[in-house]
Amino acid sequence: MEQRFSPNGFSMLPVVVKNLLIINTLAFLASFTLERFNIDLNDMLGLHFFKASGFRPYQLLTYMFMHANFAHIFFNMFALWMFGNVLENIWGPKRFLIFYLVCGVGAGLTQELVQYIQYTTQLAQYDQVNLGGNIVSMDSYLNLMTTVGASGAVYGILLAFGMMFPNSLIYIYFAIPIKAKWFVILYAVIELVSGLGVTGSDNVAHFAHLGGMLFGLILILLWRKKQRSYY
Repeated sequence: MEQRFSPNGFSMLPVVVKNLLIINTLAFLASFTLERFNIDLNDMLGLHFFKASGFRPYQLLTYMFMHANFAHIFFNMFALWMFGNVLENIWGPKRFLIFYLVCGVGAGLTQELVQYIQYTTQLAQYDQVNLGGNIVSMDSYLNLMTTVGASGAVYGILLAFGMMFPNSLIYIYFAIPIKAKWFVILYAVIELVSGLGVTGSDNVAHFAHLGGMLFGLILILLWRKKQRSYY
């Protein structure tokens, strides 16, 4: 994949990144405000497990614009700004937006698959679940399996940055330098270990993060193959 861009044309806040930041921020503020009126946007627009009554197909898109709390949206938007700026300036807005959405939807599909495996191996034989001493119906429990956040798309962006600029230095906690390629590998290993439950349960969709990286990798490889076919 060619890395052609003019320094004079480099924008610190290109159009897609800017609008994604605005949309995510507005969605977060709306969800926070509407909570006071007992309207749960995260429940409406977050990604439900496809066997739950609350699932809607459009949630595969809308879930990536919802966030659980301030720290969640802050770190996602910071990473989007930090790495997305570079990629959009190189790829252009159309390709960058396609990549972002594919990674986000891919992360959602991966999460659905993981939840389905969990459901078939642990839950399918039951009609009710004991939830903290309260007996709830299976449908009520399945509706609690809701995913929100742009992390899947952001992890895809991180992967792309690491592939295109493998030797660029990234500073962990603004102090510890590490090459981008090792940073990406480190994060992938952490997500895999965490997703397998080695570090315990933390209510984070680790496999969705890995899914975003996987779909991003597939798309980049397809683009590279298509580009080589023109030579």
